[in-house]
Amino acid sequence: MKIPVPDEILPADRLGRVHLVGIGGAGLSGIARLMHQAGVVVSGSDAHGSAVVDALRSEGITVHVGHDARHVDGVDTVIATTAAREDNPEIVAALERGLRVWPRSAGLQSVLLDKDVVAVAGTHGKTTTTAMTVMALREAGVDLTFAIGAEVAALGTNAHLGTSRIAVVEADESDGAFLVYTPTIGVITNIDADHLDHWGTEEAYEAAFAQFARRASVVLTDRDDLATRTVGFTDDARLRGHDLVIEGGGTRFRVSSDGADLGTVELAVPGRHYAQDALLGLGVGIELGLDPDAIIRGLARHQGAKRRMELVGSVGEAERAIRVYDSYAHHPSEIRGDLEAARSLVGVDQRLLVCFQPHLVSRTRLFGEQMGRELGAADEVVVMDVYVAREDPDPAVTGALVAGSVPLAPERVRFVPDRADVVPVLAGLARPGDLVLTLGAGDVTALALPLLAALAERGDGEG
Repeated sequence: MKIPVPDEILPADRLGRVHLVGIGGAGLSGIARLMHQAGVVVSGSDAHGSAVVDALRSEGITVHVGHDARHVDGVDTVIATTAAREDNPEIVAALERGLRVWPRSAGLQSVLLDKDVVAVAGTHGKTTTTAMTVMALREAGVDLTFAIGAEVAALGTNAHLGTSRIAVVEADESDGAFLVYTPTIGVITNIDADHLDHWGTEEAYEAAFAQFARRASVVLTDRDDLATRTVGFTDDARLRGHDLVIEGGGTRFRVSSDGADLGTVELAVPGRHYAQDALLGLGVGIELGLDPDAIIRGLARHQGAKRRMELVGSVGEAERAIRVYDSYAHHPSEIRGDLEAARSLVGVDQRLLVCFQPHLVSRTRLFGEQMGRELGAADEVVVMDVYVAREDPDPAVTGALVAGSVPLAPERVRFVPDRADVVPVLAGLARPGDLVLTLGAGDVTALALPLLAALAERGDGEG
């Protein structure tokens, strides 16, 4: 549901009682935490119970499972996820009663009005770049406010209200939300056509990022036409990474700023795309006048974010262990990056098994064939049916479109439309030493633990 941004965004302490529809999601859970820490009376609802719902309740926030008009009784402001449907009873009741009904971007902005905002935008890598930047700034002694699109292992949360003026937030472009901000520093990780169900054309999508760049005082990106400081692994980048090495589950590279050597960055996550994310985080620290050595130490402390090439667990011993990773990747470019990273973790005699769940009918219609081609980097592929989320299903657009485009032998690609069959299929395929990667922005993540349990029940991971 598209909810317009209000003409005037009030500070959080003037919103009265706030209710968040879809509070269990990555974006709204962070806003709820920030408002709660600011002293606002907050409640929320979500369609299902979850670990996030349990955590919010433990922090003192009232959370209802299920949606009911009674949940907005006594409420002054409702903030809703874009995934909410127009007939959501809480939103319907709020509109009928004349309450403020805001999109999540306005809710977050209400907490940031007195902050110097670093807004991290881009098609891919926003969450990781935001998380790395937060880790780096904290290591440099900054008690910053932050809102990240996933829980960060080393932080134990996705949001915190700090005492300094600095705030680092993930700025989502999917519904135009990132154009609410006027950042002190704008970061653009990359631009790769997506969310065309909202933007319509690639040109409109690209123009939105140009508008975001114009709203920022400083822009860090790898593109000359948008940046005030170019950041990347090209020879002409002002903040330049070079001598990149990916091995042993980590990444190492040297970095220089305007020709001056700043030393070596070592990351605990593998992949060239993570190196670029780290460079951008370092660039933020430099723009803020912080000690580069402290920033580099902070980057080394980043252990990953929830669902970003996250090791969920393993079954078996040493090199014969079957490892299960989980990733949010859902766009062809993201699939490519994470499969490259996964390959760096797989030995010569080991295999990469991928279980991919396409996300959104509109995205699968546009990119399904490209998704399939990128999945060809795996040894075995299982494709689930489309996670439709806020959209309506289309019988002409299913996971079969993706599976049929995977450039592997037919016996190595399986379309498994019944979710209940996926774990047995994966468990039957997995052999000692394999890496299994569950991939997608839907509920495929919920299969990782049952898969580990099935493998453990089998004994020692032997197939």
